[in-house]
Amino acid sequence: MATLKDIGIALGLSPATVSRALNGFPEVNAETRAKVKEAADRLGYRPNRAAQRLVTGKSGLVGMILDIQPDMSADQTFFEILTGLTAALANRDADLVLTVDQFDDPTTPYTRMIDRNLVDGFILNAPMPGDERIALLQELEIPFVVHGRSDPAADYPYYDIDNHAVPRDSVDLLTALGHRRIALLNGEAHFAFAAERDIGFQDAMSTYELPVPEAFVAHGALTENYGYTVALPMLAGRLGPRPTAVICASTLIAAGVLRAAQDMDLRVPEDISVIAHDDALPHTRARHFNPALTVTRAALRDACKPLANHLLDRISGAPASDLQTLVRAELIVRGSTGPAPLTEKDPWP
Repeated sequence: MATLKDIGIALGLSPATVSRALNGFPEVNAETRAKVKEAADRLGYRPNRAAQRLVTGKSGLVGMILDIQPDMSADQTFFEILTGLTAALANRDADLVLTVDQFDDPTTPYTRMIDRNLVDGFILNAPMPGDERIALLQELEIPFVVHGRSDPAADYPYYDIDNHAVPRDSVDLLTALGHRRIALLNGEAHFAFAAERDIGFQDAMSTYELPVPEAFVAHGALTENYGYTVALPMLAGRLGPRPTAVICASTLIAAGVLRAAQDMDLRVPEDISVIAHDDALPHTRARHFNPALTVTRAALRDACKPLANHLLDRISGAPASDLQTLVRAELIVRGSTGPAPLTEKDPWP
C-alpha cells in the first residue's frame, strides 16, 4: 500500500504538502490537489484514520440511529437504504456507524454519540413535523442530512420526493377515468410524508369539488395486513357507499386491498381501481401483481447517493441551501386502473 512519501516521490512534493492536499487545506492550490488525488488513487493510497483525524479533526464516520420495530426483519426499506448508503459512503472513503435507539427521548442517542465524538455527522430518516432530532442537531451545529423533510420549508440538507404531488397525480388520473369516490390508505399519521400526502390528497379532491368522507382516509403501517383490514369494510359497503378507487401509500398496502377485493368478488379494475406508491423494492415488484399495479414510482435506492454526498459536502462546509434535492415521482399506468364502473347503485351523498 502506498504512503504519503511514495506519492510525494512520484510528484516531487514533500509528504507534508501531499497530506495537506489530500485533506483539502486551502493553501494547496486546486491543480496540485487534483494531481495528488489522481496519484493517490493510481498508487492505491488509503489514509490512516487515526492520523487523518489528528490533522483534520474528522473521523471519516457518519452515524445513523435506528428505531428498531418488532417487525424490522421484514422491513425491506431498511435493508435497501442500509446497503445503498454504505456503498455510496464507501465511494467517498467514509463509513456508516449504526446504533439502536433504546430511549424514550429521541434525542438521547444523538447526544451520546456527540458527547463521545464518534462521528462527523448524521443521516436521519422518517422525519416528523417539529422533529426534536433536527432541532437538536441544528442547535449544536452538527452536520446532518434528512431522508425526507419535517416540513416543506426545511432549511437543512435533505433528499425527498414531492409527497404533495404523489396523491395529486393519482387523483388527476382517476378523475380523468371518471372516478368520484376515491379513498386514501395512507402511512402512519405522525410521519411528515404521510401528513404531506394527506394534504395533497385533500387539495386535489377539493380542486375537483369532490367530497372526502372521513371513512375514506385511513392511516397505518405500510403492511399488507393493514391494507386488507382497512379495505375490507370499505369495499363491503359497511362504511357507506364503497369507493370506486383506492390510493395506497405502498405496494404492500395495495396487496392487502387486492386481497380484500378478491374476497368481496370485486374485479380490478372493472369494479375497483387501485394505485400505489412504489419504492421499487426487489420483492414487491408492482408489475408482477395481478393485475399489474399503476404506481407513482420513486426508487428508494435513488436516494442513497444524494444523501451520502449531501452529508459529506455539508461536513466539508457546503451551505445547506445547496444540498436540498426534491424529486417528483413518476406516474406509471398499468392494469390496476380503469374507467369508473357505470353504476348508480351506491349514490354519492
